[in-house]
Amino acid sequence: MSEQQPNNPLHGLTLEKIVTQLHDYYGWEGLYYRIKINCFNNDPSIKSSLKFLRKTQWARDKVEQLYIQTFSNNASKVDS
Repeated sequence: MSEQQPNNPLHGLTLEKIVTQLHDYYGWEGLYYRIKINCFNNDPSIKSSLKFLRKTQWARDKVEQLYIQTFSNNASKVDS
């Protein structure tokens, strides 16, 4: 099933890449401020965040939504 998903802004991105880019952009404190989940506050790391997000769909949905809001809106500004 390798259908093209032109309207999916997360197409081709791994969860690890999403979390890493959000961490680089906001830092752990900034992520926790935006999404109140302990993996961003209590001894945070990419590895522990991925472990939690892979088994907790509601939290993963929030992280993916934050990624879309953060980087989809900025994509057009980067080109200008």
